[in-house]
Amino acid sequence: MTGLLILIPIALLLGLTGLWSFFWALGNGQFEDGEGAALRILIDDDQPI
Repeated sequence: MTGLLILIPIALLLGLTGLWSFFWALGNGQFEDGEGAALRILIDDDQPI
């Protein structure tokens, strides 16, 4: 029973940290260009020899 008294606050703290990190990344524009990276791989930058 004492294990639950330790593990529940740790789980809540980790969950809130993950939620805060997600909203921080969302506010800083980390998810603005969702298609750019997927299309960038198709661009052929190699120069012919």
